[in-house]
Amino acid sequence: MPSRRTVLTATAGVAASLAISGTAHASDKKLRSLISRMTLEEKVGQLFVMRVYGHSATTPDQTDIDANLKEIGVRTAAEMIARYRVGGIIYFTWAHNTRDPHQIADLSNGIQQASLRQPRGLPVLVSTDQEHGIVCRVGEPATLFPGAMAIGAGGARKDALTLGRIAGQELRAIGIRQNYSPVADVNVNPANPVIGVRSFGSEAGAVAGLVAAEVAGYQGAGVAATAKHFPGHGDTAVDSHYGFPVITHSRELWEKLDAVPFRAAIRAGIDSIMTAHIQFPALDDSGDPATLSPPILTGILRGELGYDGVVVTDSLGMEGVRTKYGDDRVPVLALKAGVDQLLNPPSLDIAWNAVLKAVQDGELTEARLDESILRILRLKARLGLFEEPYVSHGGVTRTVGTPAHLAEADRIAERTTTLLVNEKRLLPLNRRTHRKLLVVGADPASPSGTTGPPTGVLATALTELGFTATALPTGTAPSAATVAQAVAAAQDADAVIVGTYNITAAQKTLVERLVATGRPVVAVAIRNPYDVAQLPAVPAYLAAYSWTDVELRAAARVIAGKAAPRGKLPVPVQRADDPAKVLYPVGYGLSYGR
Repeated sequence: MPSRRTVLTATAGVAASLAISGTAHASDKKLRSLISRMTLEEKVGQLFVMRVYGHSATTPDQTDIDANLKEIGVRTAAEMIARYRVGGIIYFTWAHNTRDPHQIADLSNGIQQASLRQPRGLPVLVSTDQEHGIVCRVGEPATLFPGAMAIGAGGARKDALTLGRIAGQELRAIGIRQNYSPVADVNVNPANPVIGVRSFGSEAGAVAGLVAAEVAGYQGAGVAATAKHFPGHGDTAVDSHYGFPVITHSRELWEKLDAVPFRAAIRAGIDSIMTAHIQFPALDDSGDPATLSPPILTGILRGELGYDGVVVTDSLGMEGVRTKYGDDRVPVLALKAGVDQLLNPPSLDIAWNAVLKAVQDGELTEARLDESILRILRLKARLGLFEEPYVSHGGVTRTVGTPAHLAEADRIAERTTTLLVNEKRLLPLNRRTHRKLLVVGADPASPSGTTGPPTGVLATALTELGFTATALPTGTAPSAATVAQAVAAAQDADAVIVGTYNITAAQKTLVERLVATGRPVVAVAIRNPYDVAQLPAVPAYLAAYSWTDVELRAAARVIAGKAAPRGKLPVPVQRADDPAKVLYPVGYGLSYGR
C-alpha cells in the first residue's frame, strides 16, 4: 500500500485547494470552481462507472490484460483512468477484482493513486453489488449476511440496520464507497426471474421500512447506499439482463406499491438511486426504458419525489436498455433523461465518445454535464474521499470478517428460517432416532465467496451438530439414474434432507420418490419459498431463501433443534393447482411450540 508520504503528495493538490467538508451543499462553491477548471474530456469521464479486469490497478495477470485490451482498449485500470478519466469503477468477482479483502484494499488504493496523479486528479468512487444473499461480490472472509427476502422473513428493522452498518464498515475498509443495495423492488410476481429473493417481500410498507433501515446502516458507516431499480422491477416475468420487461401497473397502483419504498429511501437521505431497464407505460407511454425516460427520471423522480441525489443507470450492457437504441445513443439519452452516472457500458470508447460528440454538436450542453458532475462530487465529498481516499491493511484486519461481525450474521440468520410444514412434529430431528442423514438436492453455483456447495454445507453443519450426514448432490434437473441413486441411498438413512431450487419437474419427481420410500423427508427451499406449493406430500418444509452458508447453517440449526424457526413469510405462496388462491399467506410461519 502507498506510504503516508505518497498519499499526502498525491492528494495535496486536491485537498489543499478544496478542504471540502461533507456538510450539505456548503462546499458547492469550491466544487463548482473545481468543475470550471476541468476539460470537457475530464467532465465526460467523470460521468462513467466502468468495469476493469484484474486484481491490481497496475500489474494484473496476463489474462486480465488481454481481457482489458479486448473490451476497453487498455491494459490496466491505471491506463483506463489516464485515458478516459472515469469517475467510478465497479468491482466484479468475474473480473477478478475481489480475491480477498487485503488485495481489494490494495486495488482500491492503486486506483485512487492512478487517478489522483493525473492533472486535476480526482478521487474515484469505487462501487459494487453487495446485496448479500444471492448477489455478492466480496466473499469470505468478509461477513456475508442473509439476503433481502430472508431479512423480510425476520421482519426486524434493527437487523436490516445492523446488516447495513456492519457490511458498510467492511466495504469502506477495503475502499468500496458506493454499494448498489438495497433492492427497493416489491416482489409481487412469484415468476419474477431477476428479483425474487433479492426483494424484502411483497408488502410495500414492510419493504419500505427495511429499505430505510438498511440505508441508514450503510450511510451511517460512510458508504453510499443505492435504492434500486426505479421505478420498480418487482412485477415482471422477464429478466432485463436478457429482455425488455413491461410493467403493466396503473399509475394509482404504482403510487400504492412500487413508489412506497423509494419514497422511504429518499426520506432516509439515500445517496443514490439506480434506474430500471423496464417499460412502464402508465408512467411513460413512449416505449422507452425508464433509464432513458425524462418523464420518469426528471418528471417523477426529480420533480414529484423531490430527489436531488445521484441517479445511476443499471448496467448499460443489459439487453433491456439496448433493445431500441444503439450503444452510442443510450448514454446520451440517459443523460438527457436525468441520469448522473453511466454504469458499465459495453464499449467505454463508443459511449465516452458519443457523450463528447453530443456536447460538441450541441445536443447536450456542458451545463447539463456540470449538473451531474456536481452531484457526483458532492457525494465524493460527503463520503470523505477528498480527505481520505486511501485505506490501510490495519483497517482491513480490524474490520473485515471479525468474530463479532460473523456472530451477528449468524444471529440474524437464525431469525429468518421459516417453517412452513411440520406434520406429526417431525422437526426438530432427534439425534437418537434420526442420527444418520442423507442430504440431497440442487447444488447451484455458489454465491460469490461462500464455500458451497449447498448439500455439502448442510451435511457438514448437521454433522457438527451431532448427526452423521452424507451429501449426495443431485442437481437442479436430476436424471432418472440420479433419482434412483438417491432413492437407493435413502434406504440406509434415518431421514433425508433435500434442497429444492426453483423447483423443476425432475426435482419434484426426486422428492416424491424419496417420500415414497417411507423415510422421513425434510425439504429446504434454498431459493424461492414458492417451491413448497409443488410438494404437498412432504412432511416437513423449511424456507431458507438462499443457499449462502450463513442461511444454510441457520437452517441446519433449526432442523437440529438448536434454534427455533422464527421467520414469517414476507410473500404469499399460491396454490399450485389454483394460483388465484393463497396456500400460505404473508406472515405465515410455524414454531416448535415450546
